[in-house]
Amino acid sequence: MVVGEHLSYLFDDPQAAQFLAGIAEVCVSEDLGMVLIPTRGDATDVDRVLSAAVDCYVLWTTVAGDPVLAAVAASGRPAAIQGGPAQPGLVCIAPDDRAAAAAVAAATPLAEAVPVIISFPLDRRRTSGVLRGDELPLDLTDLQAVPFPVTGARLAGYRDALTEAGHDWGDVRIAVVERNQRERGEDAAAALLETLEGSGPVVVLAMSDELALGARSALGGTRRKVTITGWDASREATTSGVWSVSASLREQGRACARAALSGALEGHQVPWSVVAPERRPDTGR
Repeated sequence: MVVGEHLSYLFDDPQAAQFLAGIAEVCVSEDLGMVLIPTRGDATDVDRVLSAAVDCYVLWTTVAGDPVLAAVAASGRPAAIQGGPAQPGLVCIAPDDRAAAAAVAAATPLAEAVPVIISFPLDRRRTSGVLRGDELPLDLTDLQAVPFPVTGARLAGYRDALTEAGHDWGDVRIAVVERNQRERGEDAAAALLETLEGSGPVVVLAMSDELALGARSALGGTRRKVTITGWDASREATTSGVWSVSASLREQGRACARAALSGALEGHQVPWSVVAPERRPDTGR
């Protein structure tokens, strides 16, 4: 497994652990082991990945243009990648993140509220901060220029739903976080709240349940009516009043492992659904 994150992230983040567990389940059933290979975005990545004594690869959380992608594709060893970026020679396993993001956003009272977004990183340097839609530091005509394809697809889906609801994308506030961590979501929500005027309702579109739960903690004391969305449909999020998207990362881990082991030539799209919260609060709490 080739991962563009610190190795500890695989065990600290609940959904990363689910993805890893899905791969492990297939390895156990096939009587195989697993090697974890981190990449850092430097000149040593390709040699580290290609020198590993492995039969196939599963890649996760990398960026468009990463030389590791082309190197793995040319290695002759079968490989699968979760979520992209698409690369000839690699099987891609992913849900339709754009459609799912649009659907979960549209499930909220967008037309009556001010929307804000808590986004995964937009670049490999993981620059954080609060931006407006028209200040995103890339040519985002269709939002495919974002190096992290999952981030780009979800931003595109949010934009689709927001413009459909009558919002000006250029005015939408977007807090970009460095890591997918609950405390980052809490800080981002607090920073976004400072940019808003008045006391009207707010919809927070967060790219994960961890970020959504952090936002919920930050906004619990506000007088505003707050609706929050996340991603991954964790039990904690849905029982805390968070709308979410279900697209099992454990199953995606299994699918990636099976595709890599079989030498499959074509990937498949992962089923997804919008999950309503079990408790729908009248306030942000």
